[in-house]
Amino acid sequence: MNRFLPMIAAAAIAVAGGAFFMSQNQSSLPGISMAVAQDADVMPAKDIVLGNEDAPVTVIEYASYTCPHCANWHTDSFKKLKKDYIDTGKVKFIHREVYFDRFGLWAGMIAQCAGETRYYGMTDMIYSGQKDWIGEGDPATILDNLRKIGRTAGMTNEEMETCLTDESFAQSLVAAYQQNATADEIRATPTFMIGGEKYSNMSYEDFAATIEEKLAE
Repeated sequence: MNRFLPMIAAAAIAVAGGAFFMSQNQSSLPGISMAVAQDADVMPAKDIVLGNEDAPVTVIEYASYTCPHCANWHTDSFKKLKKDYIDTGKVKFIHREVYFDRFGLWAGMIAQCAGETRYYGMTDMIYSGQKDWIGEGDPATILDNLRKIGRTAGMTNEEMETCLTDESFAQSLVAAYQQNATADEIRATPTFMIGGEKYSNMSYEDFAATIEEKLAE
């Protein structure tokens, strides 16, 4: 079953309540003290684009790093989409993170801190290894596992520590999530905006057919 979003504001509060971080010595650090982002004086994080900026069709995916259906889509359909449409210049792709829980937020922070050139490589590793890094759901173990993914992508422990303890950065991610998900009326993940229209999860064959229709317009 796909994961469904509660009210956006309630989701943000849930993220805030759980968004504490553990340093290398496992001591607890404060997280987002007030993460109802629409009330915070922060600038929402910007989209990271994959593919041709001037592509005729834009595909926006709303997904959570802790959503199993999102992981399945990325390990299968996304690879086909990239080969058939993104790499050929027909589609501009944007991955927008949805935060159900603190673990998804942690994953998003590390992925975004890797930088634009490494971001989509990081998302691929996070989704493909979802079951492994989530494991039994222990926060300290999850954080260690995410750090391992970060190191594999070339990030240093210092970079990740600075990233994970940056409350203003966390707030900017939550602000972007709230702003975009509210504007597009996102209620479940994965959800896709294809050429400005909203679609729920579908087979790759239907996904490709939808893109072809948009290309023909």
